Amino acid sequence: MSSRDLILGRVRRALADVPPDDTPPVPERPGRDPRYEQAVDRSYLREHGARSVAETVDLLAENLADYRAIVHRSTDEELPNLVMRLLAERGTQHVLVPPGLPPEWMSAADPTLVHDRAVSTPRELDEVGSVVTGCAVAIAETGTIVLDGGPDQGRRRITLIPDHHICVVKVPGQVVASVPQAMERLDPARPLTWISGPSATSDIELDRVEGVHGPRTLEVVLVSAG
Repeated sequence: MSSRDLILGRVRRALADVPPDDTPPVPERPGRDPRYEQAVDRSYLREHGARSVAETVDLLAENLADYRAIVHRSTDEELPNLVMRLLAERGTQHVLVPPGLPPEWMSAADPTLVHDRAVSTPRELDEVGSVVTGCAVAIAETGTIVLDGGPDQGRRRITLIPDHHICVVKVPGQVVASVPQAMERLDPARPLTWISGPSATSDIELDRVEGVHGPRTLEVVLVSAG
């Protein structure tokens, strides 16, 4: 008897007294089929507590800061000068921008703009000091920014290699309270990147090291229309 047969035999014996489950399986893309909608228990809370729009944005800012992101607030008119100031404080000489980034965001910036190209190598991207992007959605309860590779966000690698990431979030339009609400806005077929603070890890002694798997510094700009 092989090891595989031995393991499967143990599994069968362990499941021998388990009643059969007639629930239909959930396919990868269930679509609108009501059979599959009933197969998933969706009785969980959609958000924890009732909040106003302003309170939801405040919660996002608080949780972002808890994850050691640097949070700024701005209006549309103030954004170009704020981006210029943040890049100047870092001493950035070259800043990476995705192809669909609104040009007015960078209209006051002094550094040389480096446009994302398919032929760019990781070594070339590593020489860029900062990257500026938008986002797909921001989740208040978890302090999470989600990128989906949209025109103002670019490919995933441009937000993982540079050491400094400035992410612009439009409030309140791109802010939701909870993960279930965010999932309704996201396309699972797109390359989703979930960001909760700057990249960090800890070794066996629990010494925190930042910048291992992505930017060492994350600055989130919450931009309102007025």
